Amino acid sequence: MKTNAAGSKTKSDSAVVKALNLLLADSYSLMANTHYAHWNVEGPGFFSLHKAFQEQYEELFEAIDEIAERVRALDAYALGGLRNFSNESGIEELNTPVSAKDYVASLVIAHEKTLADAVAARDAAGSINDLETQDLAIGRIQAHQKTVWMLKSFLK
Repeated sequence: MKTNAAGSKTKSDSAVVKALNLLLADSYSLMANTHYAHWNVEGPGFFSLHKAFQEQYEELFEAIDEIAERVRALDAYALGGLRNFSNESGIEELNTPVSAKDYVASLVIAHEKTLADAVAARDAAGSINDLETQDLAIGRIQAHQKTVWMLKSFLK
């Protein structure tokens, strides 16, 4: 067992590291799907969705780096590789063009899965009093809650 800079005891296979790596995989898979939707969305809502998807994948890209760096700060290694991210996250890959509503519905499902895993990361961090990881997870929870609300509002 090691002690991180904050004084918390961590192990590279700890529940917190596992939860963060799952959140990392979810976020990367979600970013790729959002980017795909951004490129391929068509129809009457094209302009608003194209712009919204870009904002979402750019926000996810920044979050991915923050999550991976938190894993490293805990003296563990961040997950990497597209296949590894896909296998770990379990988020279904978008790889064929669909309607705008289907893109949005698919992204809602992926955001909800990522949101649930962010809650698990927050709770794992809370159980060992890792406030820094808990803070990161809370930020991710808030971001995904807002995005789910916005995407679901589009579907109404």
